[in-house]
Amino acid sequence: MSPSASLNYAGFWRRCLAFFIDYLLLSALLAPLLYLIYGPGYFLWLLESQGVFDIYGTADLLLAKILPFLLLVVFWRRLGATPGKILLDCRLVDARTLENLSFKSALIRAAGYIISALPVYLGFIWIAFDKRKQGLHDKLAGTLVLHDPDDYAFLSLQQLMDRCE
Repeated sequence: MSPSASLNYAGFWRRCLAFFIDYLLLSALLAPLLYLIYGPGYFLWLLESQGVFDIYGTADLLLAKILPFLLLVVFWRRLGATPGKILLDCRLVDARTLENLSFKSALIRAAGYIISALPVYLGFIWIAFDKRKQGLHDKLAGTLVLHDPDDYAFLSLQQLMDRCE
């Protein structure tokens, strides 16, 4: 049996939900800051803005554009997943070695999000149809998202206690 046959790939809907969780968490942190800096006019501008690359000001550039990009790279590199993926028992690995991502791979994958979004998010939709559940950004960076549920039901009480030490 090939190594890839035993892998449990995270599917489209699980990854979509993880992204939504990450978006909510980041929005909960950034929205109050941006409101304090710009006031309600910023959110009215967001509704009318024409694209992702529109910038309202320096704080918008730093907090809403650059910080999320950097957070992705840091989370992927340090933890192997974003908070949403962690909550849904997913982890990001190098497709060849199944090890944690290098900084370079994490950077390429984050930049690949922009490419995956063009046109009409086809690079993300690709996940639903790919046999290894890779989006375009995963293929560019050579990454996989695996679903590793923490199922401790088979462990004895002693084994569970040993894991906590």
